[in-house]
This record gives sequence, structure tokens and C-alpha cells, in this order.
Amino acid sequence: MRLVTIQGGAGPCAALLSDGRVYDIWGDAFRRGRADDRTLEAILEGGLLHEVEAIEDDGVPVEGVTLLPPVTRPGKIICIGHNYHAHAEEGGAEAPAMPTFFAKFRNALARPGETVKLPDWSRVDYEAEVAFVIGDRCQDVAEEDALRHVAGYTLLNDLSARDYQFKTSQWMPGKVFDGSAPCGPALVTPDEAGPHDAIEFELTLNGEPMQHGSTADLVHSVPALVAYLSKLMTLEPGDVVSTGTPAGVGSLRDPRVWLKAADEVLIRSPQLGELSTRLA
Repeated sequence: MRLVTIQGGAGPCAALLSDGRVYDIWGDAFRRGRADDRTLEAILEGGLLHEVEAIEDDGVPVEGVTLLPPVTRPGKIICIGHNYHAHAEEGGAEAPAMPTFFAKFRNALARPGETVKLPDWSRVDYEAEVAFVIGDRCQDVAEEDALRHVAGYTLLNDLSARDYQFKTSQWMPGKVFDGSAPCGPALVTPDEAGPHDAIEFELTLNGEPMQHGSTADLVHSVPALVAYLSKLMTLEPGDVVSTGTPAGVGSLRDPRVWLKAADEVLIRSPQLGELSTRLA
């Protein structure tokens, strides 16, 4: 199942995406009085993901709606650093024994196809990533039970202001500018996404291949991340965890590649779809 969030007349609204068409899911039996909250977050918080089904209609082409990030108001956006063996190697670092993580905030979210303004105070790099969304409230999860707390997967571009990222020992100054987390296009449930360690994806910049990766190369797997993070904090439905980027980032190329106005970044995954972002 692929769930998207569209811009509805009353605000963000979850819908079902299938074969290039978007279908309403908010029939009387499912609505349950949720006239003011038809978001994906409400579905997760209510434990209703298994009840989602399309209303029998013809739907509308996805090109005719405005897609938003699948989760528009996550309580947490947690990003993992140096979590691909190949990326650690290209940077001359050893794979970390413990997950390295930092946070982004809601201001960083950008919808699929959105134009993101580059900050004029830094040089910005791309990072193609697979993210997962937490499906229910959980704490101290055992690794062998972790996947049942994952609602699904999506794509995320961890746009990074590199010089500010490394001005201090903490990375967050380079990670939090407005629009620095394009996300989408859909939340793909685990039954459709397939094994957590076999999700493939690639990034192109103006059509030129720059990154290719698979979650098979993760240092810390999705179940390991759920277990570790839930030990440190309570995870809530709708929390987004972005699992890191593979090799090929612009800042480690020779010559270096920095994003500029009018660039288009496209992340493709056979399991998760396409996420495009234009820079201004």
C-alpha cells in the first residue's frame, strides 16, 4: 500500500496512491468523526493503518493533485550519519560502532516537486536517503521485534550546508535550514516495500548519476536503529527516521560539486518511487 498526503481544501489529507492515481479513503465507515483531522498522523495515532482502503471511485491522476510530505507534522525527524559502509569509506572514516544521529525540524520538510531556496550563507550538498516512519508509540524495543513498529518507508533528501555542518563538533547548524528535508512521495508499507535490507535507490543531478545505494549496505540496520533509538527515547507514531546516505556526495568528489540555482535533484527507487527537488 502507498499512502500519500495531498493538499485538500481543509488542509493536509491522506489518500491512497495506486497505478498513478490517487484515491479517497475517507468514507463514512473509516472517517469516525475525523472531519478536522484526516492526516496520515491521525491514522497512525489511531492504530487504523490496517483499516485503510480506497473508496470505490475512479480516483484522479497524481499529476492533478499537490503532494505534501507523507507526514506533515512529525514529532521528531531523526537523521543517521555515516551509516553506509561505502560513504564512511569515501570520507576516510571507520563505520561507527554506535549510530551517529542528529535532528531536523518541521521547517526543513519540503514537498515532492517543491523548489527549495538555497541559503546564501553556505554551500549545499545533496544526500539521497531512505527514511522510515514509526507506526506506534514504543520504547525499549527488542531488535527482533522492531519491524512491527515500522509503518512504512519513504525517500528523503538530507540537503546539507556543508561548511556550517562542520563549524562545530555538532552537525545540526548545517542541517536545519528551511526546506532542507524534501520528503516523499509516499509512505510505502512494509508489505509492498519488501525486505528492509533490500531497498535500492539512486540520485541524479540534472540527469547525471551521482549516488546509488541499497539498504543492504547500512552499517546499522532498520531494526537496529529502532531498537537503539527507542532505548534512548520514546518513539511516537509519525516520527521520521532517515537512515543515512550512500557514497557519491558532492563534497567528497574531485572536483567538488555544490548545488546551485536551477539544479534539479531526482531520487528514484524501484520500491519507493521518485522524489524530485529543484533549487533556487
